Amino acid sequence: MEAKMTDQTEDTFQSFHHAEKTTDEPLIRVMALHALAYCERLYYLEEVEEIRVADANVYSGRRLHDKIDKGPDIYSLELASERLGIRGKIDCVKRRSGELVVSEHKKGKSNKGEEAWPSDRLQVLAYALLLGEHTGEQINEAHIRYHADNRTIKIRVSPEEAEKEVEAAVQRAWQLRSALQRPPVTASEYQCRTCSLAPVCLPEEERFSEEQGDRKVQRLFPQDDERRVIHLVEQGASIRKDGEQFVIYLTDGTKKQLPGRQIGSLVLHGNVQISTQCIHFCAANNIGVHWLSFGGHYVGGLQPGSGGVQRRVRQYQALSDPGLCRQLTRRLALAKIENQLRYILRATRDKKQDSRDKETELAIEQLRASIKALSSLDGDAAQKVENEDTGKEPIDFIRGHEGIAGRIYFSLLPRILKLAEDDFLAFDGRNRRPPRDPFNAMLSFGYALLYKDCVAALQAVGLDPSFGFMHTPRSAAYPLALDLMDLFRLILWDIPLIGSVNRKQWSKDDFAVTGKQVWLNADGRRKAISIYESRKQEKWKHPVLNYSLSYARTIELEARLLEKEWGGQPGLFAGLRLR
Repeated sequence: MEAKMTDQTEDTFQSFHHAEKTTDEPLIRVMALHALAYCERLYYLEEVEEIRVADANVYSGRRLHDKIDKGPDIYSLELASERLGIRGKIDCVKRRSGELVVSEHKKGKSNKGEEAWPSDRLQVLAYALLLGEHTGEQINEAHIRYHADNRTIKIRVSPEEAEKEVEAAVQRAWQLRSALQRPPVTASEYQCRTCSLAPVCLPEEERFSEEQGDRKVQRLFPQDDERRVIHLVEQGASIRKDGEQFVIYLTDGTKKQLPGRQIGSLVLHGNVQISTQCIHFCAANNIGVHWLSFGGHYVGGLQPGSGGVQRRVRQYQALSDPGLCRQLTRRLALAKIENQLRYILRATRDKKQDSRDKETELAIEQLRASIKALSSLDGDAAQKVENEDTGKEPIDFIRGHEGIAGRIYFSLLPRILKLAEDDFLAFDGRNRRPPRDPFNAMLSFGYALLYKDCVAALQAVGLDPSFGFMHTPRSAAYPLALDLMDLFRLILWDIPLIGSVNRKQWSKDDFAVTGKQVWLNADGRRKAISIYESRKQEKWKHPVLNYSLSYARTIELEARLLEKEWGGQPGLFAGLRLR
């Protein structure tokens, strides 16, 4: 048994409990037992996968504990027991009528004003056992103060019964620690609505998929991320930390301060410096840092923490299954081609004429033919693709149709762009690495911004972006990020870019030409970033889940729905369609 007063000087690990994390079998936190009794999936996400999200309710509870006046005869203790296999911090220990009493404060309401909630009861029983073992005294009573309804629930403690209850919970906790798959979603929808990890768990989406759409989805996934994305494009600029603020130093001697807690990610373009202190602050506060080259090539990013082992093992096992990869590739290709077709139909519609020109109609029919071929490629049909007619593996057959559709789509863009043939932005086919005309330079730069966001979304979910299902690892780009990008290339960049070109927002002064290579200069990059980030903040209604959210949040949502293809209820990934 060990104890530590909270005002004791902290060592390198901040406390021996943090140092204990370096062992193979750490003690179970009492708060983890509280989560276990509330919802086994919540316990698994927090303690096994190490995903923790502090929402408004969590911060409110912390403020409540900070405001509690403990008084001179009330103590806070950190206790641990090898025998019980648990550890925890008791907020209030007081002596009443000569006996020690464990007291716990809760922000919410009691159970019908008469009882403690089962998770709260288990928590104070564990604390009572820890305190009894530490002091050698028998703890006979524990109090839970519910501040929302001003009730204090007294719990009689029987050491023998309490130990049995806590021991059973600890054993279940260890069973879940050794499991690879997440426990199922709890049956209680109310518990999900008040859970801080609902945006990670997506319980309503799983129920929607399980019931095959026979219910309305209550959106627990946040509609938008209120934190800002900061792009630094000024060459020679640097960013440092001052307290909890970022300070950006520009080359002309001016500086700008930004509140660190309001920043979601930093994107550094080219020769921009960032201090070690900034990187540490970003890693500790879940702020992404991404480096892009001067020309817009994605160099790398910061991924805080080391968790996600179980998530990645599940991903590797799932994406080693050719059948699942074929199914996901087919759905992704269908989503991409159908969106291209819908946009082409909308953009080439001429109210003054009854029909389109023959070349456009032919191209549209070819897109429809690809959609029909992929739609029929399911179940037994997929196994028959490799025959005398095609001679291809099913996944190569799908990639072939996706490539053909892409070429058709880009061939139709000149009909959508309202440009003269000699316009400096005239588009005559896709080229890259490097881009050789202004329009392709803009396409490539926007795709680099989108790629950065897809990598960040996959890392936030805990997936390995280097292990995909449709794209193969043929370059430095992450295959899974390229897979996810295909859902958003048209929606997040092509459409707003074409709109900006048709509105004459671009000029020759936005580009730099080096030999046969064309790049966006600093002003051009700022303009592209503004168009892209504005598009991300636009709201839309998800066509399958039928709730509204920003495009920025949709990227992460699709990454989480992708993970559910092998870690939950499948069937919702790649349902994005233009209306």
